Amino acid sequence: MLDEKIKVARLSIMSNTILTAGKLAAGMAMGSMAVISEAIHSGVDLLASVIAFLSVRESGKPADDVHRFGHGKFENLAAIIEALLIVSAAGVIVWQAVPMLFAPGEVHVLGLGLAVMGVSAAVNFYVSARLFDVARRTDSPALEADGWHLRTDVYTSLGIFAGLIAIKLTGLTILDPIIALMVTVLILKSAYKLLRESIRNILDVRLSDEEEGIIRGIIHRHAGDFVNFHQLRTRKSGPYRYIDLHLVVPGRSTVFDAHDLCRRIEQSLKESIPGVEIIIKTEPCNPANGDCNRCTLHIKLSGRLNPPSAGQCVDCVQCRRQEGE
Repeated sequence: MLDEKIKVARLSIMSNTILTAGKLAAGMAMGSMAVISEAIHSGVDLLASVIAFLSVRESGKPADDVHRFGHGKFENLAAIIEALLIVSAAGVIVWQAVPMLFAPGEVHVLGLGLAVMGVSAAVNFYVSARLFDVARRTDSPALEADGWHLRTDVYTSLGIFAGLIAIKLTGLTILDPIIALMVTVLILKSAYKLLRESIRNILDVRLSDEEEGIIRGIIHRHAGDFVNFHQLRTRKSGPYRYIDLHLVVPGRSTVFDAHDLCRRIEQSLKESIPGVEIIIKTEPCNPANGDCNRCTLHIKLSGRLNPPSAGQCVDCVQCRRQEGE
């Protein structure tokens, strides 16, 4: 998986290098702020691709003495940097385009611009599709961020393509800076989405309700082997998910039995959720804490469908069986 992530990140770097050079040359030859703004956008994409490549390579390293929980957050950090780069690119475009609203210049060689924008849209659509595919299968926020960079570039390239046709048909060169400003709206929209998701992960916000529902469902598959569970905590770091919880077991369960149960629950979670790390703390049941009312184990042990009464808690049923009563 890591090799595949690195390969697609390299592909993004190569395509952005070629497109940035082509757009900049075409924009300067045409005198078009819209095309130059796209060159700036692609330049930011290039820098973002380099950051994504480095972060993916770093996040794949195993945990060490300094990073005891692994290097997954390098991808979240990369996504935040990429989003800030998008914002800075939007600021440069606005700075260049606003004065041209009041003094629009002449745009030359429209055919060249149309060709460059068309090729750019096609290439970036293909590369972004590759990035999204690998990001989905490996759950990589850095590659997803890079994919959104390029997919935004597809939309802006098509917008500028349509704008250049409009300029050619109408002769209204003021459309050039207007299109450039429209590009910034799409750029800022993608930046907001990247920042929101990555900052959530940096701040250890819990997993979504859907993901936690899956986790609870997997744990409940083993409900006939434990009394209760509580204090479920989840978080995400790059492509990795972390889960910890407290598992209530019968008071006289052996260490071996408790460990075997935890191992089976961990195995079920890892089979269903890729890149997950689990910590389970076991604790003995305590009728005084109301464990009897929440118990699921007694159904398996005693065959009763209702919670046992005081003095006949699950622990008592299991202990009597262990003692041969």
